[in-house]
Amino acid sequence: MTDKNQTIEGELIESDEEGATTTPNLPAQTLPSTIYILPLTEKPFFPAQTLPLIMNEGPWAETVKKIGDAGHHLVGLVLVHGDVSDDARPDDFYGTGTLVRMHHPMRSDGKIQFIAEGITRFRVAEWMSGKPPYYARVDYPSETRLGGNGEEIKAYALAIINAIKELLPLNPLYSEELKFLLNRFSPNEPSLLADLAASLTTAPKEKLQEVMEALNLRKRMQKVLLLVKKELEVAKLQSRIQEKVEEKMTEQQREFFLREQLRAIQKELGIAKDDRTADLDLYHGRIKKLKLPQHAAKKIGEEMDKLSGLEHGSPEYTVTRNYLDWLTNLPWGKFTKDKLELVRARKILDQDHDGLDDVKERIIEFLAVGALKGEVAGSILLLV
Repeated sequence: MTDKNQTIEGELIESDEEGATTTPNLPAQTLPSTIYILPLTEKPFFPAQTLPLIMNEGPWAETVKKIGDAGHHLVGLVLVHGDVSDDARPDDFYGTGTLVRMHHPMRSDGKIQFIAEGITRFRVAEWMSGKPPYYARVDYPSETRLGGNGEEIKAYALAIINAIKELLPLNPLYSEELKFLLNRFSPNEPSLLADLAASLTTAPKEKLQEVMEALNLRKRMQKVLLLVKKELEVAKLQSRIQEKVEEKMTEQQREFFLREQLRAIQKELGIAKDDRTADLDLYHGRIKKLKLPQHAAKKIGEEMDKLSGLEHGSPEYTVTRNYLDWLTNLPWGKFTKDKLELVRARKILDQDHDGLDDVKERIIEFLAVGALKGEVAGSILLLV
């Protein structure tokens, strides 16, 4: 079993019609009393569904092979309590699942893929194996309508359909699935309608499992209607949030374009300058007030020429502007007389800094040398 994209030994089933989605109505006497079980982790699989499934090959390849060898190509899908299915034990499974027909099982990159076609609910009566491949004796409970007459059930079905119609324009993510549901099911098929409507919600898996285990149709439809209504409220809230975000973005864009238009008009009238021109004029004004040495004037001139050729808003423009801002703010040509009074310096150090005696001694030594020479000469102290 090493070839990729290889059909599991013993092609499990050939559909009579490619892509068929109708759920088969099997007579009760043809339903197997013992079946192999595969785990689900995200949400339960409902009888109304037909979906592709993927699971790890390692623990479940033998189960899939045995399903093919059984001849009826039927398997039970049951939700597990945890988030990992590969090490699931019988105690991890919920008690109610769905009998499905397996179509086109394929192996690819360590995964098993197949199409699951839901048939009917079942309950696990007895586990006949304690490790994979899991095998169990099951029974197929009958659906009841206790607590509600036909008109009430139909009313619930119509309420679910109306909620779905409201949800359709609000949630494009599920538009195709919702259209399919509305086209396929009517109020005269309330059980399948409720199951598929529940499967399309984003409800927690525990809530969906409650729907799976609800055999009383009236109670099941109550649960499903509540889930669909919650989904509708979330979709409405999401739509309102999206509208507010788009409105804010539109307002910001409008303000930006208006400011750009105003800036362009002011520039044409000669009453405003663009940002780059304004920056250059600012630095030229500062330079006129400075007494720059020749080497500093040359460097600042080079940076000014560089700035004039850069696009405003580019990263390099920002770096160059910050550099010029620093250069033109330095006190060029301004000097102060050095105050090398050692006693006064020590007093200031002791007042402003507690401890650090070694550092203070080094600073006093530096000032003492400067006092002897008569100047400090721009030295920089590095204290390690």
